[in-house]
Amino acid sequence: MTDRPAFLLLEDGACFHGTTPRPIDPALGEVVFTTNLTGYQETFTDPSYLGQIVVMTAPMIGNYGVNEEDMESGAPQISGVVVRELARRASNWRSTAGLGDWLGEHRVPVLEGVDTRRLTRHLRSRGAMRGMIAEGTGPDDETSRLLARSPVMTGLDLASEATVAEPWTAEPGTDGPHVVAYDFGMKRNIVSMLVAAGCRVTVVPARTTAEAVLGLSPDGVFLSNGPGDPAAVGYALQHIRALATGGLPVFGICLGHQLLALAFGASTAKLPYGHRGGNHPVRDRASGRVLITTQNHGFAVEGDAESIKGAPDLDLTHVNLNDGTVEGLRHRSLPAFAVQYHPEAAPGPHDAYPHFGQFLELLACRSGLVDPKP
Repeated sequence: MTDRPAFLLLEDGACFHGTTPRPIDPALGEVVFTTNLTGYQETFTDPSYLGQIVVMTAPMIGNYGVNEEDMESGAPQISGVVVRELARRASNWRSTAGLGDWLGEHRVPVLEGVDTRRLTRHLRSRGAMRGMIAEGTGPDDETSRLLARSPVMTGLDLASEATVAEPWTAEPGTDGPHVVAYDFGMKRNIVSMLVAAGCRVTVVPARTTAEAVLGLSPDGVFLSNGPGDPAAVGYALQHIRALATGGLPVFGICLGHQLLALAFGASTAKLPYGHRGGNHPVRDRASGRVLITTQNHGFAVEGDAESIKGAPDLDLTHVNLNDGTVEGLRHRSLPAFAVQYHPEAAPGPHDAYPHFGQFLELLACRSGLVDPKP
């Protein structure tokens, strides 16, 4: 611990005191918590966390350091980190740097010494909300004004900020199916999983039109995860619908799941404190099997245990066993499906890996390599 005092101020006036290992600039963001015990580097570099201050519920973070292989993007995406204790020494053969030094290098503020159990219980009861990490013994009037002027997550389009600027292709020489992936804030491991399955993947910006995608002659379309409010990404819906109704296989994850639902008439709503962690149980309605899943989202498709609100063409396929929210859907007549959770994990359990196989089967059916299942 250090003697440099710092604090987290929440928009409801609650203040949580701690320390920071180095000088920091004030950092604003939506304060959320994740229950993952490991995988902090993947969490911090996941573009879905853009604009958020992440509270780690595990009591010590940083034990195994960081490395280049576990990055989900080029740099940390979070606005700040709150921990009970930050490990000062990394112990792992893959480690190339300590977590604290790595976050400091990227100017991501760390607040430690906080009673994260109390803070998490506060967020569970009051909901995720805006907050600020700053140095000092407590907030002043200027701190409170800065926090009050900061943007709220509802209505915020962060996909435009998280997306790539220009298209790029992974494995351009492969003879496998060609997947065009919309990048709304995509994790690297998703591309790796598709490439490992034999696909050539062309990643395109969030605002790419259906006509431009069709010009790339894809065998299928992938809709990625990403940050912000899905309802604010309305510019993508007509293009998603056009591609899906044209018969192209479509697979969506997280934000991509929400956008596919919106494209066919569904609605989304903000969850009180979201689903973030690697231990969320989801039931497959067709088989009854329960999957343990990795999740990171603050919004959900509206529906109940039997159907998706406002979308008669969509079937509900998966349900969250903690709160009954929609976790999966498929179109009744088109080769399009999506899941709210992360089958690529990184970090987390691998129960949902087979969804990539489902997508490959749809691609093979379109290419005439196999007969579609009855």
